[in-house]
Amino acid sequence: MQPSLIRRQLGGLVPPKVATPSILSSGSGAGLSHLVNFYSKLPKGPAPQSAIGGIKARWFNGKNASGKPLVALIVGIFGLGYTIDYQMHLKHHKNHQH
Repeated sequence: MQPSLIRRQLGGLVPPKVATPSILSSGSGAGLSHLVNFYSKLPKGPAPQSAIGGIKARWFNGKNASGKPLVALIVGIFGLGYTIDYQMHLKHHKNHQH
C-alpha cells in the first residue's frame, strides 16, 4: 500500500493539529497545552443516571421490573391470530355448511 493512501484513510481518526510530528517529537509538550486544558475541564467520575430510558428501563430494569409487557404482547398476538382465524372460518361457512 502507498503511504499516502494509508495517511488518507487514517486522516479522519487522528486530528491533524494534535498529532503533528513537530508537536510530538519536540518533547516540551507546549503544543498540547490546549488539549490538556480541554480534558481537565471535563467532568470526572461515572456519568449520572438518566431519567429517560424507554420501555426497557421502565418495565424490565430496576425496582419496577415486571414481565407484564411480555405477557400482554403474547396475549395480544394470540388474540389477533384468533380473530383472523375466526374471520377466515366464517368466510369458509358463508356459502356452504359442514
